[in-house]
Order: sequence, then structure tokens, then C-alpha cells
Amino acid sequence: MEDFRRTYLRLCKEGGVEPQESVVAQLQENRTAQGSRLDLSGQSLSVDTCSVLARAFQKDITFTEVLLSDCMLSEEGGNNLRSAGAEVLGKLLACNKTLRRLVLEWNALGVWDEAFSLFCEGLASNSMLMELDLRNNQINHHGASELALALKRNTTLEVLDLRWNNIGLLGGRSLLEALQKNKSIVQLEMAGNNIPSDTLKALEQTTEHNSDRQSTLRESRSRTQVLTTEIQTLKDKKGRQVTLTLKHEIILILLGSTSIQIGRLQEALNERKSAVNSLTAKLQMTEAALALSEQKNHNMGELLTQVKVEKEEQWERQSRERKKEQEVREGKLLREVQNLSETNIQLKSKVEEMERRCKSQQHQIFELKQELTNNTAELKLRLAQAEDRLETEKRRSKQVLEDMDNLRQKEVEHVNRHLEESERTLQERIFKLEGQRIQLEEELIKAKALCVSERAQAEEELGRVRAQVRLEEQEHVSMLEEKLRSVRSSLQEVQHHCSQQKQTISELQAKTGQQSVEMDGLRRRIEELQQVRIFTLQLN
Repeated sequence: MEDFRRTYLRLCKEGGVEPQESVVAQLQENRTAQGSRLDLSGQSLSVDTCSVLARAFQKDITFTEVLLSDCMLSEEGGNNLRSAGAEVLGKLLACNKTLRRLVLEWNALGVWDEAFSLFCEGLASNSMLMELDLRNNQINHHGASELALALKRNTTLEVLDLRWNNIGLLGGRSLLEALQKNKSIVQLEMAGNNIPSDTLKALEQTTEHNSDRQSTLRESRSRTQVLTTEIQTLKDKKGRQVTLTLKHEIILILLGSTSIQIGRLQEALNERKSAVNSLTAKLQMTEAALALSEQKNHNMGELLTQVKVEKEEQWERQSRERKKEQEVREGKLLREVQNLSETNIQLKSKVEEMERRCKSQQHQIFELKQELTNNTAELKLRLAQAEDRLETEKRRSKQVLEDMDNLRQKEVEHVNRHLEESERTLQERIFKLEGQRIQLEEELIKAKALCVSERAQAEEELGRVRAQVRLEEQEHVSMLEEKLRSVRSSLQEVQHHCSQQKQTISELQAKTGQQSVEMDGLRRRIEELQQVRIFTLQLN
């Protein structure tokens, strides 16, 4: 451990890099503990420190485990991977022969389409990696299709974690198609990818099928290995017995016994081979059943499409017949509908005019608020300047003008009170204006709702008229006339309400004029106070 610490310090000195104190302290702790595990998590390592550590690991292999979590590493240091990092990882996977597990959680590999395709090409040509963690990498359906192409060629990857990406329906289907050809994936995590439940179930079934297949293959391989070892041991025993025995009778007896044992073992081996063959036959039967079920699903889909097409054709025929029958009936109704549509258009135009007027009123109110805020800010600034000047004057003439200062303070308090009262009144008036604006908006919403409800009622009545044309034509005409009267009355009410709003706006303008007059009076009062202060300064 002391050698690695010296190597790190020497390489820092050679490269002109300042040794990081936290790394040196951690190496010191490991030296006292005599451990082979280096924990640098949460150290915020720089790029220079990472390069020096890499060279030190090349020269002195001391640790069997290195933790670099939460180190705020850049792409050059090994985290926050982007397009360049994805390309380098693809090249690494294409040529690496020792890496078994790769964790790339919380990166953004899926954002870079070309770089991620290169990474998938490297994964396709890799023959040693068994576990791959790609959680939270922003992989979309394009990245999932590239990954599916890689899985079709890869034969060693067993565990794949794709949780919390954005794969979607198309990506799930492409992965399902790839897993039907891939026989090595036994564990696939797909939570948080907006994939339908039926696709997720199909993916789980394929992974379970692969795991069952690998378990049966492992059992068959273990059994065959045990049988071959037993046969080899028996053969070895037989050769030793032949070399050691001297009598011909004993040799014949041993040969007979060994031949019997070999026959028994051969029978057991044949039985196990038959069991393995039965298992493979069952697997083939299940695969054939799956293929048949898929073919049946495809045929059912085609039948459903045919039935839908036939239904659509029948519906089109019926609709054409109904249209031919109802052309004469709908001629009269179309005229009425046109009249109603014209009235609706007029109502919409009037509503739009009302909305424009309301917007103009809101704009005027906003301008008034801005003017009020600007005026209050100017008054506050002027009061602050006046108070500063009064303080300077008080310091200069404390003994001579105490009475004058008292009078000025009283006047300033009176002005402040008057300003506060004016601000309160202005705020109250603003609140009243806002309440009136809210009332106007509510009334507009009510008018819109009335228009929408009337339109819905008209549409319902038109549908009823179409269903019962022969029996209720006269009644429908009378109902339409009554509705037109009600619409006209509602229009008159809206116009009356608009006139009332105009009157309220004129009153508000008059009030703002009065407020401007009051503000002018306040400004004159402040100017008089300033003239009095100038006069007092001249006297001093």
C-alpha cells in the first residue's frame, strides 16, 4: 500500500499535478488498514487526478476493488458520458476479452443516435460481457431498435437492465422480436418505459423460456459429464486390473463384471440421452406451439380486418341508402340550419367584440396600476431625499432651529399620513376595479356558456327533427321560432350589459382623473416644503 502511495505522489510530481489531499488521506487510511479496497466515493476528483490514478493502476496493481461513486467525474474522467464516451465504450466492448459486468446508470447514451449505434455494434461483437446496466440513459425507440439488432448477434449477455428510459411501444416490439431469436438473455428489467402490459408479459415469457432452456441444457451437460467421468474411471480401473492381474481366470471374471457394469452404465446413459431427447422434443413442441399460436393470432387479426372491412362496406351501403332517402327531407332542414348558423356567427362576432373590449379595459387597468406604482415610487424617493436633507440640517443647526425642526417633523408626519391614506384609498380602488373586472369576466364566461348550451340544444333538437321529420315538422318550426325569440332577448340583455360596463368604465376614468388631481396637489405641497427648506438654508 505504501508503494502505491509513493507511486501516486511520484507521478503527480512528474506530471506537474498537485496531489489531492483527500486521495492521499484515503491511501494513508488503507495503508494502516492493510486492505485491498480503495473507496474514493464523494471525493470530487479532477481530470488530472484521474489520469494520474490511471497511470498508477497500470504500474502497481494493488487493489481488487475501486469505488468511484459520486465523484463528480467529467466525460474524460469516466462519467457524464456523451457521444465521444459512447463511441469509446463501443470500441472497448468490441476488443475486450475480460469484462463481465458493465454499469452505465444515469448517463445520456440514448440522446446521441450515431454514438449509441456504434456502442450497440461493439456489444454485438462482444463475447464476454454477461451483465449490462443501462438505467436512466434516455433511450428511445430508435435506440431500442439498435439494441435489438445487437442482441440478435450477441450470444453471451444474460442480464440486461433498461429501466426508466423512454422505449415505448415500438421499442418494446423490436426487443420482443430480438429476444425470440436470442437464447442467452434470462433476466430483462423494463419498468418505467411506457410499454403496454401485453408486450411486457411477452418479454417476461421469452426470458423465462430462455432461463428454462439454459437450466435444462446445464443439467444435461452436468449429467453427461458425470457419465463420461464414470465411464472413464471404469475404463481406467479395467486397464489397471488387466496390467496387475496374472491369472487368466481372474481376468475373465473381472472382464465379465466390468462388461456388465459398462452395459448398465451404457443403459443409464441411453436412458438419460432419451430423457434429454424428450426434453428437446418438448422444447421443439413448445416452440412449434408458440409458432402456431402466433400464426393463429395473425390469422385472427386478418379475419378481424376482413370483418371490419365488410362492416364498413355494409355501413357505407346503408349510409348511401339513408342519404338518398333523406336528401329530400334534409333540404328544408338545411335552410333552417343555415339560418341558425348565421345567427350563431353573429353571436360569435358579438362575443369576440366583448372580449376585445374586456382586453382593452384590462390593458387600461394595467396601465393605471403602473402609473400608480410609478407615482408611489417617485413620492417615496422624494420623501427619502427630503428626510436625508432634514437630517443634515438638523445636525448643523441643532441648538438654533429646534422649533423649526419640530415643525418640519410634524409636517413630514402629516405628509406621510396623508400619503399612507392616499395609498390605502388607491389600493381600495384598485381592489374594487379588480373585483369589477372579475365580475365582467364571469359574466363573459356565463354568456359563452349560454351560447354553447344553446348551440348544443339546437343540435339535439335538429337530431330529434331528423328522427321524427314526418310527425313533428310543425312543432319543430314553432320551437325554433321560440328559441330565436329567446336568443334575440338574450342579445338585448347582452347589449344592455355592455352599456352598463361602458358606464362603469366612464366612472372609473372619472375616478382616475380625481386621483391625478390629488397627486398634483401632493406634488405642489412637496414643492412648497422644499421651498421652505431652501429658505431656511438661506437664512442659516
